[in-house]
Amino acid sequence: MESARWWRRSTLGTQGFRRPGPEGLALGNASFPSNQAGESSSQPRSAPVDPGMPLQVSDYNWQQTKTAVFLSLPLKGVCVRDTDVFCTENYLKVNFPPFLFEAFLYAPIDDESSKAKIGNDTIVFTLYKKEAAMWETLSVTGVDKEMMQRIREKSILQAQERAKEATEAKAAAKREDQKYALSVMMKIEEEERKKIEDMKENERIKATKELEAWKEYQRKAEEQKKIQKEEKLCQKEKQIKEERKQLKCKTSTRNSASRNLAPKGRNSENIFTEKLKEDSIPAPRSVGSIKINFTPRVFPTALRESQVAEEEEWLHKQAEARRAMNTDIPELCDLKEEEKNPEWLKDKGNKLFATENYLAAINAYNLAIRLNNKMPLLYLNRAACHLKLKNLHKAIEDSSKALELLMPPVTDNANARMKAHVRRGTAFCQLELYVEGLQDYEAALKIDPSNKIVQIDAEKIRNVIQGTELKS
Repeated sequence: MESARWWRRSTLGTQGFRRPGPEGLALGNASFPSNQAGESSSQPRSAPVDPGMPLQVSDYNWQQTKTAVFLSLPLKGVCVRDTDVFCTENYLKVNFPPFLFEAFLYAPIDDESSKAKIGNDTIVFTLYKKEAAMWETLSVTGVDKEMMQRIREKSILQAQERAKEATEAKAAAKREDQKYALSVMMKIEEEERKKIEDMKENERIKATKELEAWKEYQRKAEEQKKIQKEEKLCQKEKQIKEERKQLKCKTSTRNSASRNLAPKGRNSENIFTEKLKEDSIPAPRSVGSIKINFTPRVFPTALRESQVAEEEEWLHKQAEARRAMNTDIPELCDLKEEEKNPEWLKDKGNKLFATENYLAAINAYNLAIRLNNKMPLLYLNRAACHLKLKNLHKAIEDSSKALELLMPPVTDNANARMKAHVRRGTAFCQLELYVEGLQDYEAALKIDPSNKIVQIDAEKIRNVIQGTELKS
């Protein structure tokens, strides 16, 4: 009989006590002989004296063997649910108001393996002895009230200690289970992280190989162009030499002809000299400067509503961004001078995006941003790559950064601002944040109201939002 819960309903069915079943019902009506001589020890229940005090039960039967004690206790006129049983190795108590049964056992029992069965208004106990021996009586005789109180308190303390030990053991087992589950989860996460790192490393190696192959291709193309230029220069030199030879031949023939002709005066000599001057190579042009006058830009709106200052500020920012280049980055040591240009890297990323090599395109945009972090198109194009790879939070960050750099809003950057709003809205919708996505699409429509594709997508988002509101 388990003592971890020292007050327990008899119908709980926990360890030690079993729920009443057919066998309990059969045992409830059985008669029990006495301990040795086969006589049954039964006494009439005492008459109640005080209505407020519980009635002691004395009409019980018990029998024994060397290893066990069998006790039958009547429960006449009492609901089974109102029965409380408490048992330790030296003390047994059954409380079923208004009746009470107490037994200060003659010798200790094994309360963990003992059992109780209830049926047919009877509760039957099977108490297993710790030491195999015959008892003289069920309860110890000659016990005064103080000793009874001490036994009760000692039994309660023992039950509490066992309950505490059981609770601590259960908590320790739970901690061990949690520790094991945490270690398994950490192992799984480590394997996933390693898998992702391997994938990233493979992609980096692949992108590096492609970049090296492209550089080799560019180098060969430059060499081929150089060879072609040299061949063209050689051909031009040959043509110049041939032209000079022809001019020399012409001048020599003319000189010989002039010598053979007789001089006819000064007029004839002037004629030949004029012809020779006409056939000679003209002199180089003189150095000068050409002035170019640009027509002023005419705004269709009134001067107070024009955006001249904003557009000049925007152009000034773009010019500063193109001039701001940081060439102290270690990744640029092996690159050529033209390859260190953010514009060149942006074009390279666009070509890689067109071939659906999004990771390599992101690498190109990353390097360009490290060279110049004030170019909004780099963030805008990288946001498109992140959308393709389902990196939705990164796409939102890059679109927001592009919108920050596209300030102030002018006509020159209207198309870029519209694309930034559309890409950020798409990322929000894929994250099921449809309200935020609709806000970005409406901002894009304010910039370009005639865009049919954006209008259709915005209408779809509105339908989704209305459908979710109706469902909720």
